[in-house]
Amino acid sequence: MQRIVHIWPAMTMKFALNFVLLQRQMAKILKRDNMGDFDSEAWLARNPEIGNLRAAIFDLNGVLRGKRLPRNQLKKAINGGIRMPLSSANLDIWGRDIANSKWVFETGDSDGGCFWTGRGPLPMPWTEETTALVPLSLMDNDGKPFGGDARNALAMILDRFAALDLHPVVGFEMEFYLADPQGGNDGQPDAPASPLTGAKPIRDGALAIDEVNDHDSLINEIYAACKLQMIEADTTISEAGLGQFEINLVHSHDAMKAADDAAFFKQIAKGVARKYGLAASFMAKPYADRPGNGMHLHVSLLNGKGENVFDDGSDAGSPVLGHALAGGLAGLADSMLIFAPHQNSYRRFAIESHAPMAVCWGYENRTAALRVPLGLPSQRRIEHRVSGADANPYLVLAAILGAILSGLEDQKPPPSPITSSSYALDLPTLPSSWDDAINHFTNSTVIARILPETLRDMLIGCKIQELHRFSGDISPFEYHSYLDQV
Repeated sequence: MQRIVHIWPAMTMKFALNFVLLQRQMAKILKRDNMGDFDSEAWLARNPEIGNLRAAIFDLNGVLRGKRLPRNQLKKAINGGIRMPLSSANLDIWGRDIANSKWVFETGDSDGGCFWTGRGPLPMPWTEETTALVPLSLMDNDGKPFGGDARNALAMILDRFAALDLHPVVGFEMEFYLADPQGGNDGQPDAPASPLTGAKPIRDGALAIDEVNDHDSLINEIYAACKLQMIEADTTISEAGLGQFEINLVHSHDAMKAADDAAFFKQIAKGVARKYGLAASFMAKPYADRPGNGMHLHVSLLNGKGENVFDDGSDAGSPVLGHALAGGLAGLADSMLIFAPHQNSYRRFAIESHAPMAVCWGYENRTAALRVPLGLPSQRRIEHRVSGADANPYLVLAAILGAILSGLEDQKPPPSPITSSSYALDLPTLPSSWDDAINHFTNSTVIARILPETLRDMLIGCKIQELHRFSGDISPFEYHSYLDQV
């Protein structure tokens, strides 16, 4: 008992010191991002319809983790008063702790601070009582951004670009399916019935205006929620799959905002769809016989004068574009665990599926992993076509920009562009399975240049645990095929 009495003051002093450091770091962040003048009381007065709050981070799987707060706790959330376990950034897809992770029981599952990202509060009008999201990022108890937080990892990459006076311009394309979650006779989700006729569609809807018209009310609500959350949603098309849509987000000169927008957009689409009794699915391949959901990313780079450094006035693009392509290609295979993070992700990659399977690039070639669209030279950019819609936007952008940055540092030329279908060429291939992607990521020197060690270790542990769980599951199809046959 006496030993506890002696230790406790030291522990209390250490915690107090860490908390002071945390508060000081918070003050720096608030000052840096011009957040210190936010008046929470005035915001609540202007938004009386907000009944409660959600203070949350995105974990490595892109799942929101956090707390429901009364509205009068907004100032506390904004000013760094929320704490959450550092391990909350690294739960598996079922919300379980990662076994043998040092961030759980080895450290006593310690809390970290949560600092406001400066975005929002963001109204969530699809909830029963209108609420607002307060987006947070994790901070360790030394007052530094926690290296296992995906948003923090992206911020580190953007800081490296800023040091070179280079500024990424980024645009996400978001593909998803609307589905009847009750499912069809085969147990899988079914295409939604037309609100106009009640009939189930039987035709694929590639660019079909009728498909968009059928769900116009739902799509309008998505756009309205995007406006409330300051997300610039652009074009909507009916994609190739039955019940599949793509909504493009406007290119942003603020790369972090672009990643935020993509992460928030998923929440909006899923939330609004639920109001209509539907599911908005960002699974990479929810249907075996329909196209998968991609999350393509367009990237260009501006210098301090606002000039596109990929543009040299020609169709070919500048040498800087070549270095960026070389870096992007070098990072493809090792980043596959980020672009395709789940077991289902690998079902999307198939011959002539518009999902790339090889390490290659080309001008105006949609079979290539990296496509360079033509058009005005001032708009020269890279379209990265590998990532599935099921991926974490912060990690995807960090991996893509980090690889481009490595290419700029190494200044190596890219291989020749392909000029025909990549599916018919003998090219280096991307990992085609989850365990292969884990091995590439684990042993990668490229990834070590891009992502913090803490995040790498967390993601590897998470994905190994998920892989083992799926490997140990016996599907109904296996019983149907083998139970009394062999």
